Amino acid sequence: MVMEPDARLGRIELQLVKVLHTVIGERSVSRAALKLGSTQPAVSAQLKRLRALTGDALLVRAGQTMEPTETALALLPVAAQVLQGAQQLFGGHAPARSFDPARATQVFRVAASDFLDPLFLPELVARLRARAPAARVELLALSADYDYRRALARGEVDLVIGNWLEPPGELHLGRLVSDEVVCLVAADHPALRRPRQWTVERYLESEHLAPTAFHAGARGIIDDHLAARGLARRIVVRTSHFALAPRMVARTQLVLTTGRQYCERYAGQYPVRILACPVDFPRLSYYQLWHELTHASAAGRWLRETVRTVAHELARP
Repeated sequence: MVMEPDARLGRIELQLVKVLHTVIGERSVSRAALKLGSTQPAVSAQLKRLRALTGDALLVRAGQTMEPTETALALLPVAAQVLQGAQQLFGGHAPARSFDPARATQVFRVAASDFLDPLFLPELVARLRARAPAARVELLALSADYDYRRALARGEVDLVIGNWLEPPGELHLGRLVSDEVVCLVAADHPALRRPRQWTVERYLESEHLAPTAFHAGARGIIDDHLAARGLARRIVVRTSHFALAPRMVARTQLVLTTGRQYCERYAGQYPVRILACPVDFPRLSYYQLWHELTHASAAGRWLRETVRTVAHELARP
């Protein structure tokens, strides 16, 4: 017999919501029990009640670990909102809009790709330290091994910053900057001596350096665009150390295709030059992504605004 929604609501108390949020976040009944100051049998019994109320397993075994179901992941931000609302109602805290960065003591966690302007993260850290001196900052690298969507859903990271042709639809996004796609080459690269011969064909035949994609098996933005046009370039070096790419270019005949803003930061440091790209690429768009978990958070809003301001200031000529 299926219970009516109103009848189910009468059987839910706030502690069950807290158990739901903690068990899904921890992916372990035993760890959730420790975090809740409870016992494993008690949390197991509460999980059983939650499964009956939701009609879903919520947490299932996957090899040696436990993984949340799609329903559980969908319920996680809802549970967080309920708990945040209860905290505002009964916790004796000021409304979210009264957030004061000068007194903030939390940890701001940001995952970012190093495709960004190399000045961006240092400037962001400086801004955060100046305005929220009691807070801590943790910077994480985006890589093929880092599941940033899961990290956002679990509240392990506040923001993810990078560039995507199509950012994930379940996340909130804010556009930071867009940039022209150019080529970075060594100062003695043949294309500089014969610019009229720097054609699409010559570009594709050249030896290219490319970053490791965010996901295993993915091509990356540049190669996705080329593939859509039936084109392919000759990549001979892939690197997950993108910050070292300009130095690699300077000592080889490799071609690096990326945003102009990134390349300009290195043009005066190494014997490299910027070339217009013969392929008509769309502009690279950089975004900050965040989950519904932190969407209404005043601290989250302040962090996102700080990121946006830093990105816009660096993008000015």
